[in-house]
Amino acid sequence: MNDKTPNRCRIVLISPSGVNADDFASMFRAAIAGGDIASIMLPSHGMDEASYQAFAEKIVPIAQEAGIAAIIVDDTRIAGRVKADGIHIDSGKAALAEAIESFQEKMAVGAGGVKTRDDALELGEERPDYVFFGKFGYDNQPEAHQRNLSLGGWWAEMVEIPGIVMAGSDLASIETVAATGTDFVAISAAVFGAGVDPNAAIARANAILEASAPRFETVA
Repeated sequence: MNDKTPNRCRIVLISPSGVNADDFASMFRAAIAGGDIASIMLPSHGMDEASYQAFAEKIVPIAQEAGIAAIIVDDTRIAGRVKADGIHIDSGKAALAEAIESFQEKMAVGAGGVKTRDDALELGEERPDYVFFGKFGYDNQPEAHQRNLSLGGWWAEMVEIPGIVMAGSDLASIETVAATGTDFVAISAAVFGAGVDPNAAIARANAILEASAPRFETVA
């Protein structure tokens, strides 16, 4: 990571499905060497509890050593066991409220599963640390999904809680995401897809953001 945090949209990585922990560790380390990354989300992608925990135990320390926040998805027990930096709740308002009450003093708690503005506002009432616009594994088209762009832009304009918007499978899509004013752009296939060099992808992604992303206002 860079020593100085960029004052613009930053990258959130999402681990892909179908990759074992050792292989992904190598991919992730290569990505880290490419430049600034704010955090990484680790969905279970259908793994059983033991396999998911073993995967997280391998990846979380790599992230934390690099100053990257490691976020577990929808499993508070594993998040606690692996000493993750955050828990992402994709399973509704009740689960989000419970996680915030139980864990927000110890780790970040974020919200996903947003399909409409009403969904976002309902989740926002619980004051999560961020709201995610997108769905894991659905960055299978070059461009970002139009609904996510629309929701993310509206959220950035109306609400102070940080937003994360999922990009597409083409790195060029992150410019469109950043133009919404969102705080973070989530990428997965564009960095970890078949035939992609994660190091070069992260370097290019940061170059695109540095050249085109709006700068955020600084608070004195």
